[in-house]
Amino acid sequence: MSILINKDTRVLVQGLTGRTGTFHTEQALAYHGTKMVGGIHPKKGGETWGSMESGAQLPIFSTVAEGKDKTDANASVIYVPPAGAAAAIVEAIDAEIPLIVCITEGIPVMDMVKVKARLDKSNSRLIGPNCPGVLTPDECKIGIMPGSIFKKGSVGVVSRSGTLTYEAVFQTTNAGLGQTTAVGIGGDPVKGTEFTDILEMFLADDETQSIIMIGEIGGSAEEDAAQFLRDEAKRGRQKPTAGFIAGRTAPPGRTMGHAGAVISGGKGGAEDKIAAMEAAGIVVSASPAKLGEALLEALKA
Repeated sequence: MSILINKDTRVLVQGLTGRTGTFHTEQALAYHGTKMVGGIHPKKGGETWGSMESGAQLPIFSTVAEGKDKTDANASVIYVPPAGAAAAIVEAIDAEIPLIVCITEGIPVMDMVKVKARLDKSNSRLIGPNCPGVLTPDECKIGIMPGSIFKKGSVGVVSRSGTLTYEAVFQTTNAGLGQTTAVGIGGDPVKGTEFTDILEMFLADDETQSIIMIGEIGGSAEEDAAQFLRDEAKRGRQKPTAGFIAGRTAPPGRTMGHAGAVISGGKGGAEDKIAAMEAAGIVVSASPAKLGEALLEALKA
């Protein structure tokens, strides 16, 4: 099994005809035949987008609702610039797309607050924004993750950091473990999906035998995730887990990297997050370069 996406996932691309959307759609089509079924552009409905790499021809629809109706899509990926990205997410929510993945970085926080309120009243799930996407090896690639470093296997990867997602994937591939699914949840302070949501899915997935969770300073998501894992362990639901916290050297009050990585009011610091994770039985690596070693240690334990 996998979580969120598989070989049958049918993906619409909001922002397909732009440079970024075009490039990453080409990459997705080249990755084990990911089912990209159409693009969305309000002014180009009725046109066709052609892949220069694979020769694939995808229809362009004026709205997400039309695209879903014509293609039976069950996922959407958003490459729309920041000013219009929130509206693109809302359009996908209104079209009742089950899975929405927003890659866009720099969406205003207040825009996302409004999106979150809309999302909470819907049946859609949003991954992101400001995330690298989701990838299930040999089946489906949604977003900007480099497919070449993935290998089908047993490790579930969830991360706030895009770059460190790739690092965890690379190391678990080299260790011969491979991945079930990798999910970049994004580093913004307001996002659609949190660690606890993905951890619940990994715990329920029989093929996911171990987990890597990569957090960052700022907010309380990692502490919440650690408490969740502690509570689940008491119920007999537990899997070997390794982790890492990025931004350990950040001084209080400074933003480091993502918009969500800010320490304030004595909360969100690396040491508190590490302590909470270790108390939950997570083997926390001192360096992203040793995540693979940390996971092997967790597996032995």
